[in-house]
Amino acid sequence: MADRTTSSITIDADRSRVMTVVADFPAYPEWAGQVKSAEVLSTNGDGRPQTVRFVLDAGVISDTYTLGYEWSDDESVSWQVVESGTMVRELKGSYTFADRGSATEVTYELAVDLKVPMIGMIKRKAEKVIVDTALKGLKKRVEGR
Repeated sequence: MADRTTSSITIDADRSRVMTVVADFPAYPEWAGQVKSAEVLSTNGDGRPQTVRFVLDAGVISDTYTLGYEWSDDESVSWQVVESGTMVRELKGSYTFADRGSATEVTYELAVDLKVPMIGMIKRKAEKVIVDTALKGLKKRVEGR
């Protein structure tokens, strides 16, 4: 799983506001287009979600799987599959947050490995759609609050 898709966006809000939206998984279907549901299964000692079950419908990639999360204060959050689904074998990603004055630059990195054969170009295009849609949805959600 060497190939990763990375993209960034600047959001007119501080890191804390952005992180609040990122950590509110049950609300993802309202702004993260491909996420049909997200259920927090467990939380860590800080009360942040530790495992979350997702139902995803991103066209060529549709599945139900569980991700495990690691939080680094308000600087970043990373995740990976802890229970794979029928299509997704591995999924690793992260959001990294950097202060840009009164705004926050959010960088989203994602790598997906599927159980079903798929041409690399199509898989990378699906990753790009997931990343771009998530970043635009996150920006709209945070700035609209």
